[in-house]
Amino acid sequence: MNTDFMDALEQLEKEKGISKEILIEAIEAALISGYKRNFNSAQNVRVDINRISGNVRVFARKTVVEEVADSRLEISLDAAKQISPAYQLQDIVEIEVTPRDFGRIAAQTAKQVVTQRIREAERGLIYEAFVDREEDIVTGVVQRHDASKYFVDLGKVEALLPFHEVMPTEHFKHNDRIKAYITKVERTTKGPQIVLSRTHPGLLKRLFELEVPEIYDGVVEIKSVAREAGYRSKIAVYAKNPDVDPVGACVGPKGVRVQTIVNELRGEKIDIVKWNDEIEMFVANALSPAKVVKVEILEDEKVARVIVPDYQLSLAIGKEGQNARLAAKLTNWKIDIKSESQAGLEPSTRLDDVADDQFEL
Repeated sequence: MNTDFMDALEQLEKEKGISKEILIEAIEAALISGYKRNFNSAQNVRVDINRISGNVRVFARKTVVEEVADSRLEISLDAAKQISPAYQLQDIVEIEVTPRDFGRIAAQTAKQVVTQRIREAERGLIYEAFVDREEDIVTGVVQRHDASKYFVDLGKVEALLPFHEVMPTEHFKHNDRIKAYITKVERTTKGPQIVLSRTHPGLLKRLFELEVPEIYDGVVEIKSVAREAGYRSKIAVYAKNPDVDPVGACVGPKGVRVQTIVNELRGEKIDIVKWNDEIEMFVANALSPAKVVKVEILEDEKVARVIVPDYQLSLAIGKEGQNARLAAKLTNWKIDIKSESQAGLEPSTRLDDVADDQFEL
């Protein structure tokens, strides 16, 4: 090695952020192994690299003893004092044993170490860049797939999108550009592993944060999300300022904001409802677009008994119970729905309009 090599290490430090001193220490440690392997040595040795010239020297380290049992590891007190009168028993004497052609081995070893460290540093930088983005949304390009997952290019790293995290209504092709939610970032021996999802409720939440400035600015708050990916979702929103319409803000002018999200989710239906700290009102809103006549709360059982007009019963329950199921997830309450006739009440006159503060797309 020479001064050019040391200059190259300094350049790496500036470009890759890898400390020159750490690289040199790693090379020295690797050269110790290389020396013992190539020269069949069991000696205790130290390798020193000159920080300016790059010259490499190998020193055998021997302990000063009265009687030498192993000349590879020990030196007599008399022999040590011939080197320096200052040596005492149990001191360590260093004797240079640099082989004549060790420079070639040193150069090869240094190249391997530097290459490995650069790779590790780049992986570390990628990990650090993405570990703080867990539960965030990213845009990537689908590259390929195997029997269980898609591989998505995120620029500096390839992420995994398992098939079970893909909506049943979608199938991707090579070069498809998609948005996905980061569920996990892990260190592995092969570098950072990033796992994505298209079915996670967090994806819906992040999409609304991207499309609705009022949510991003904190004027409108997302209180709860319930999702059956690919089919239907419900999202509860709230605004502290009574002059702000949280549902309208999420819908956008002529529904453009929510329509953008629906398009991204391949036509998934989205109900936007107004959150309320009174559970009766919240449950009624959560069953949108169905009308609700009455809500009775059973605190101990955490059950909400809901009465709806006869003509609204199937709408309140939804296809295969989907509307009621999502409402229960959204409110975190078990919901028991009955029609007015089932509850022994006089059936209401039919109204076809959708309840206030509720929106379905």
